[in-house]
Amino acid sequence: MRLGFLIDQRKCIGCHACTVACKAEHDVPLGVNRTWVQYVERGAFPNTRRFFQVNRCNHCENAPCVAICPTGALFKRENGIVDFDNSKCIGCKACMEACPYDAIYIDPNEHTAAKCNFCAHRVEEGLLPACVVVCPEEAIVTGDLDDQTSLIAQLVAREPVQVRKPEQGTRPNVFYVGADEATLNPTMSVSVGAYMWADHPDDTGVVARESERDRAQAVKVYDAPHERRPWGWMVSAYLWTKSVSAGAAMLAGLAALLGTRAPESLTGIVNPLIALVFLGATLLLLVGDLKRPERFWRLLLRPHLTSWLVWGGYILTAFGFVATVWLALGIFLGVPRGPAFPLLMIVLGAAAAGYSAFLFGQAEGRDFWQSPLVFWHLLVQAGLAAAALGAIEAFLFHLDGLLGPLAHGLLALLLLHGLITAAEMVLPHSTREVQLAAHAVTHGPLRRTFWGLAVLAGLALPLALAAVGLLALGSALLPLAALLALLGLAAYEHVWVQAGQIVPLT
Repeated sequence: MRLGFLIDQRKCIGCHACTVACKAEHDVPLGVNRTWVQYVERGAFPNTRRFFQVNRCNHCENAPCVAICPTGALFKRENGIVDFDNSKCIGCKACMEACPYDAIYIDPNEHTAAKCNFCAHRVEEGLLPACVVVCPEEAIVTGDLDDQTSLIAQLVAREPVQVRKPEQGTRPNVFYVGADEATLNPTMSVSVGAYMWADHPDDTGVVARESERDRAQAVKVYDAPHERRPWGWMVSAYLWTKSVSAGAAMLAGLAALLGTRAPESLTGIVNPLIALVFLGATLLLLVGDLKRPERFWRLLLRPHLTSWLVWGGYILTAFGFVATVWLALGIFLGVPRGPAFPLLMIVLGAAAAGYSAFLFGQAEGRDFWQSPLVFWHLLVQAGLAAAALGAIEAFLFHLDGLLGPLAHGLLALLLLHGLITAAEMVLPHSTREVQLAAHAVTHGPLRRTFWGLAVLAGLALPLALAAVGLLALGSALLPLAALLALLGLAAYEHVWVQAGQIVPLT
């Protein structure tokens, strides 16, 4: 059995009865919707036409929200309905990033994720969903897609149906008849900042300029409010603190492995302590960003093992344990001897830095985050943090013999960071969404932070200072370059996280 919806856009009159019925049936709070209608207009006055677009959860066969949910709060019923259990939800908002259809919201009362659940409580009693019952034009059809005698299966078989974003591979079970492409593809329409009953910027904070409106294939003239960027500064900061923590641990492991002349107090105490302090900040940011932080324990003790949030939690736990043991040994017994423990520190540091690539990869709604370069870029960022910390420590502890190698390492990693950044922004992009996100970074609302902080202050200037410092060892230029590199890294993380969410999903 595979339940699905078919929405006949040829019949829809944009009356919002489905929205109202859904809100009444589920007591959906103001400001959020499980089903909603957009108005999109095409053409130029007086030759214009308005199209209505009914949006809701697509109850996908391969639901990315279910895979990324760390606690199993989102699950798939035997009849194909993608349902949720808000008693398990920790409010991590990962499902919102994973959904390509912008169908999930955070309930402002419960502070947990919610969405259309096909009126599962009604279906269990043999009743139709509320939106189907109330539609005055019978534009919404539901039933078993696997039953060839059902009306929906017959309509899907004989009508030229469309689905939203088939390229995502989610195999959605909401089909549209007579839908205009501009209503199915959000990148084909622009917001003019003025809706039928309101004047305001769209939810991304970006209003199309007059020239863009003239070139646009369609204009969005009515929409419901949505939280376009569920992950904010805490997620950006978490990536940065995690890079610094991993870098400090990898620096300690590398120093012990290579047998450098760094004092044991630095390798055995200072660096693991820095790693643990920034790891603690990382965990505080992760928990602080949850809408239900008191349920954080579910991620570790009641895990849904398909989620990289869960595996990330385990990796950070193991990393923290080993760093704590390293610190204890450094305080009481000295730096661990032999290659095994230093290698373990390096590997766990790299794992702590790199696992986020797989987590963001599960956020399938955000094409900008799907680059195969993300994992390697995270490792380079951790290495850059390690080189920057090493340069600062070498200056403070008067380790003149290490300034040269650290300056070379800082230069090399800054160049690698710059090359990967350029590749992400300049090379041909796989989808229109990635192209728009990169444009927002280089020419759009994120450009000042990107060019001013991430590139000029955090990349070009440190490169110049490190190069000069290499020629004049012992000067203060190298630690200054290191501090600027860390600042630029923080700016880049912010830009990258925000860019991935700047393109609207509906």
